[in-house]
Amino acid sequence: MPNMSPKKVPIPEQDPKVRSGNFKEVTLGYTEEMAIEEAQRCLNCKHKPCVSGCPVNVKIPEFISLISEGKFEDAYNKILETNSLPAVCGRVCPQESQCEEKCVRAIKGESVAIGRLERFAADWAINNVEKTYEKVPSNGKKVAIIGSGPSGLACAGDLVKQGYQVTIFEAFHLAGGVLVYGIPEFRLPKSLVQKEIEGLLRQGVQIRTNMVIGKVLTIEELFEEGYDAVFIGSGAGLPSFMNIPGENLNGVYSANEFLTRINLMKAYKEDAETPIMHGDAVAVVGGGNVAMDAARCAKRLGAENVYIIYRRSEAEMPARLEEVHHAKEEGIIFKVLTNPTQILGDEKGWVKGIECIEMELGEPDSSGRRRPIAKEGSEHVIDVDTVIMSIGTSPNPLIRTTTPDLETNKWGCIVVDDKTGQTSKEGVFAGGDAVTGAATVILAMGAGKTAAKAIDEYIKSKS
Repeated sequence: MPNMSPKKVPIPEQDPKVRSGNFKEVTLGYTEEMAIEEAQRCLNCKHKPCVSGCPVNVKIPEFISLISEGKFEDAYNKILETNSLPAVCGRVCPQESQCEEKCVRAIKGESVAIGRLERFAADWAINNVEKTYEKVPSNGKKVAIIGSGPSGLACAGDLVKQGYQVTIFEAFHLAGGVLVYGIPEFRLPKSLVQKEIEGLLRQGVQIRTNMVIGKVLTIEELFEEGYDAVFIGSGAGLPSFMNIPGENLNGVYSANEFLTRINLMKAYKEDAETPIMHGDAVAVVGGGNVAMDAARCAKRLGAENVYIIYRRSEAEMPARLEEVHHAKEEGIIFKVLTNPTQILGDEKGWVKGIECIEMELGEPDSSGRRRPIAKEGSEHVIDVDTVIMSIGTSPNPLIRTTTPDLETNKWGCIVVDDKTGQTSKEGVFAGGDAVTGAATVILAMGAGKTAAKAIDEYIKSKS
């Protein structure tokens, strides 16, 4: 019998007062009993609306049904048929605006906890199953993938299963892209990312780190080395700033730099080679998931007061509701309808405050959100010693400036055919944030899978 409870089975979490002082994972995951109980809430709808909300078309009712029967390994394998990173997606996907939004149970209550169940199946398999990988015989064709983030890993996973010799070129010293440098340990343990990458290596994918394409090698030189196609999944790592006075002061970071130092370089440790300043009062400008990550990291570094400064209301915040909720539980202070006008510094060039102005919402702009308008005479100063700018990113210009025939738009994003990921340069495909600008992990994975299919068809057409 289905479990007709209108509410999801709650997921255990660290106490907010405890977790705000450590980098251990916030949510602890379902037990087997919890997972079965939650899985039994699924009605196993014939038309499967949840699947239509998943960018990689995970067979959701099927894997949930297997969990409800206690067949956890089978459930994991069912997910793997279309999603090569279930442990990652179960944690960081915005399920509430994708698969869970389409769930029939959400009409009169809470949706089935699809993300939590995906995470459970992946974690259970990691802890209980010694997965074996069989290398597919080589078909003699080579594909170069630029970037080891979600789109690159998904593309590599699909191509290596078809016999392609796949080499990933990663600019950093560690593979994983935004999964390792951008998302904090307390949301996504790095050991899980490395396990997923190890699986690709065991299938035959090669990864070359410290390879900055556009500097060490150009795309044209990759073709000269014998690659039959190239996929660009280099992400969007170039930070944006507000261009207000004081952004060049000491103590001002981009969220990208701040998170990379913490997540990838472990700069918060006492013996870190590249230490990061531990601010006592920190302002994070922005309202997305990255802003929440930066604010929550600053709190864990020991800041007494951490402010989220966002020019629209909380209802317009692009961050996941779960991340906002967790941030509030951890003591992050939200200053909404507030916009910085300048960053103030002391005589030695260090941040000493941020001047802001209050905002009110006017008519909707081109994005459909109500446009914030400044309130005259509402200027005020918030005393801080650190400011983190988290107002968006764009693709690094290095690849486009070293590949003249690669078409990009006014934001520097690579222009592709939506159905194939084909760029303006023959044999070159692209996907993920390098095409869309900063988006979600699962959308990037979907683009990588789309490109893998198109790359296979392209190479076969040339044979």
